[in-house]
Amino acid sequence: MKPTAVVVGVGAETGLGAALCRRFGTEGHHVLVVGRTEERLVMVANQIRDAGGSAEAVPIDATNEQEVVALLDKAFSTNSQRLPPDLLVFNVGANRQIDFLSLEAQEFERFWRVGCFGGFLVGREAARRMMPLGRGTILFTGASASLRGKPHYAHFAAAKAGLRMVAQSMAREFGPKGIHVGHIVIDGGIDGPVLRENWPTIVQDKGADGMLEADAITDAFWMLHRQHSSAWTQEIDLRPFKEVF
Repeated sequence: MKPTAVVVGVGAETGLGAALCRRFGTEGHHVLVVGRTEERLVMVANQIRDAGGSAEAVPIDATNEQEVVALLDKAFSTNSQRLPPDLLVFNVGANRQIDFLSLEAQEFERFWRVGCFGGFLVGREAARRMMPLGRGTILFTGASASLRGKPHYAHFAAAKAGLRMVAQSMAREFGPKGIHVGHIVIDGGIDGPVLRENWPTIVQDKGADGMLEADAITDAFWMLHRQHSSAWTQEIDLRPFKEVF
């Protein structure tokens, strides 16, 4: 029987969410590939199965409490082929440059709901189900905005900083109960079509190896999951060697 890994926030097949799914599938987990666009989720799940692993696509809105509860109910329902999840990643997020004076209240709230409130819902429901088991790993994907706000990105920074505090609070509450909660700060752009198509000048300025490789990032997530409980890491930051910080 395989352990289950849940990755919430899977988009493009070249993105971090998809890379995490493939990595966990390679490591022997049954993967629940979770996101909003079913077509993309099915593509990633098929890639994992084609490589000899097992996976299934689960489309949900991570800001919808009922859908999150249903997802975790499904994930923790055991069957003859898989065990309950021992690993969950919240990788949901959205980013866009918006001038502060032009930032609408609804838009600010939307970014918070996607980047922070969704993390609270997923983290809470995962912790509720891992608590009786006394074990599990819950990881949150952060950004440089988790640590500081920049001009035109107040909405994004507020969401990411809030998510970081959710992760810290959870780690302090549930760590002593056997649940490892970690926060991974991604400080830099992830190489992929989103950056290359929308910000080609930035990609050109960064040059070779100036962006993070999605597959390389997965090493850190897997390392955190595999850490011995006598030496857990709560937060780690990753950036290209060229990145100024």
